[in-house]
Amino acid sequence: MEEYYKKIIEEIGEDPEREGLRKTPKRAADAMKFLMKGYDEDLDKIINGAIFQAESKDMIICRDIELYSVCEHHMLPFIGKCHIAYIPNKNVIGLSKLSRIVDYYARRLQIQERLTKEIADTVMKYLDPVGVAVVVEARHLCMMMRGVEKQNSVMQTSAMLGIFRKEPATRAEFFNLINRK
Repeated sequence: MEEYYKKIIEEIGEDPEREGLRKTPKRAADAMKFLMKGYDEDLDKIINGAIFQAESKDMIICRDIELYSVCEHHMLPFIGKCHIAYIPNKNVIGLSKLSRIVDYYARRLQIQERLTKEIADTVMKYLDPVGVAVVVEARHLCMMMRGVEKQNSVMQTSAMLGIFRKEPATRAEFFNLINRK
C-alpha cells in the first residue's frame, strides 16, 4: 500500500522524497489500515458472549454513538452519530457492544444507507428482540469538500425492524427520545 501512496503523491505533482513527505506513504498506509479495520475483525469475537437474559420489555436506547467511516464512492470520510434502540424479547446486550457493532461496520468502505441496515440487522440477529431501530446522522466530506460543497448538510438514515416498523407509536416514542437534548 505504501508504494501506491507514493505513486499518488507523484501523480498529484509532489515530490515523495521531499522532507515532509518521505514517511507519508507509510503513515497513509497505516492510517488506511486503521480506518478499514472492520474487514479484519470477527463479529462473534466482538460480541464475545455479552448477551444476557433480562426481564425487561421496555425500550433500551443508546444514542449519540460517534462514528467515523469512509465513503466508498470517493474514499473520503463521513462523520456522525448513531442511535440504536431495541425492545428485548428475553435478551439484552452489554452496552459497549452496541458501539463496537457500529465501529465494526463503519470501519470499512461504506455508504450510510447500508451501514444503518447492517447495524439494525446485526442487533436483530444476535438478540432476537421484539424490534430494533437505528438512526445514523452524518456529515459527508464528499459533499462538503468537493462537488456541491455544502458545508451544513447532514444525511439521516433509519432502519426500523419488528415493532418499530409495525407500530407508529413505538417509532414515535423512539424519535421523541433521541431528539431530546
